Amino acid sequence: MALPPKWYQFLVGVFASLGSVLYGYDLGIIAEVVASKAFLTTFNNPQDNETGAVVSVFTGGAFFGSGLAGPVGDYLGRKKTIFLGAVIFLFGGSLQTGAQNLGYLYAGRAIAGLGVGFLVMIVPLYQAELSHPSIRGTITSLQQFMLGFGALIAGWGSYGYLIHFADDDNRQWRIGLGIQLIPAFFLALLILLFPESPRWLISHNRPEDGLQTLAVLHSHGDTSDPWVRAEFDQIQEQVAIEAETEAKSYLELFKNKSSFRRLFIACSLQASVQMTGVSAIQYYSPRIYAQIGISNVDTFKYQGISSIIALFAQFLCMVFIDYTGRRWPLILGNLANMVTFIIATVLIAQFPPGSTSNGAASWGFIAMTWLYNFSFSCTCGPLSWIIPAEMFDTRTRAKGVSIATMTSFAFNTMIGQTTGVAMTNIGYRWYYLFIVCNFTNALFFWAILPETAKRPLEEMDYLFTHAPLFVPGMKKMEFEATDLERRADEVARKTSVDGHHEDVEEKI
Repeated sequence: MALPPKWYQFLVGVFASLGSVLYGYDLGIIAEVVASKAFLTTFNNPQDNETGAVVSVFTGGAFFGSGLAGPVGDYLGRKKTIFLGAVIFLFGGSLQTGAQNLGYLYAGRAIAGLGVGFLVMIVPLYQAELSHPSIRGTITSLQQFMLGFGALIAGWGSYGYLIHFADDDNRQWRIGLGIQLIPAFFLALLILLFPESPRWLISHNRPEDGLQTLAVLHSHGDTSDPWVRAEFDQIQEQVAIEAETEAKSYLELFKNKSSFRRLFIACSLQASVQMTGVSAIQYYSPRIYAQIGISNVDTFKYQGISSIIALFAQFLCMVFIDYTGRRWPLILGNLANMVTFIIATVLIAQFPPGSTSNGAASWGFIAMTWLYNFSFSCTCGPLSWIIPAEMFDTRTRAKGVSIATMTSFAFNTMIGQTTGVAMTNIGYRWYYLFIVCNFTNALFFWAILPETAKRPLEEMDYLFTHAPLFVPGMKKMEFEATDLERRADEVARKTSVDGHHEDVEEKI
């Protein structure tokens, strides 16, 4: 029995998201690695700036990887770019696992980061181009869900390594780095067996292959299906228009008003997510928890619980994001993040380590980090991948998402490099930055972000050309997609009429 088309699209999206597992796993495991005593002994107790470099050189590599993935994705296609990213990651991950000195480790992390940059840029784009508009949010939110799944494995793995391996045993950190090679291996091994993006095929003069792929994705291979024919015609028309008017180079993204508007929003969104404070918590959880007197071992146990909460939140996002739209979850999520940071900051300021009431304050702080993780994981995190992947045209999509993802990694690298030093020098006052940024994020997107939910990708240009620049009152149903449904209805009616005529002729 053949799978329903939307389930098939979903499962393809799940497999492609193995690339996101790699990123989430690394985000989770590196905190344990740089905090483990075996690591500190092996690398001669590195200084704050050296530890920060171990964290940030990975995202620095990812910055360049996401930049390269744009033109590579346009030239080689989406599948081959995913394959290339997985192979690069396998090489870098192997170097990390066998590192004998910091230089060796830096090289491995930079190369692995290059591979992850390829993957996290191209995977949501690939998912968006395969998906039916009604479930596109669910499928592209897999990026964050699988990222959370990787963080869950890393969180509980970290706790296990610290408990079961002695402080002079390098398996305490090497096994954690080595496990990330497993999903990369399966992704590289099997991704070329999956369908290529039909939009990429059509835009590269392979319309018949694009039509066949659309039919496989939406109608069990029936190329005469009304929806398939309508979407095929719409993609062809849009590709023809884009060939004349849209970006053929990165520079043209800045010249076209509609394209630049989308690029500005996508880059702002990716930067804003890093400024919510998520990377500071992920990379430096032992240092952060220590400010209120929580031990390393307990930190990783609580982070493991936090990863379960995050995964549940990401699942809720997958289920509901195509019903709630994009605007208000993003706005309300940033406001909720702000509240949790305010309370956590007050607790650290009022009850430092050694305080007589530190037990209750510690639990209050833990609860706030859990609530923050829930809020971030069901709103800002997934939406930072969903919105950029769906807002661009076919010709601009890889370029626009590439620049937006580079912005994410640039800000991620900055936070990774500065948080360790900030924890040493100003302590909890570093959180003032995240309180302010969460508030300004909410205000900013309330003012400028149009609703993109359930709109076919080929109709995004109409939305960003005609929606006003200032959109605080925009409702979810405004600028609702109608053209693709109209086309499908026309094809269905024509097919029905032609079939009726044929029946009459046979009877005559």
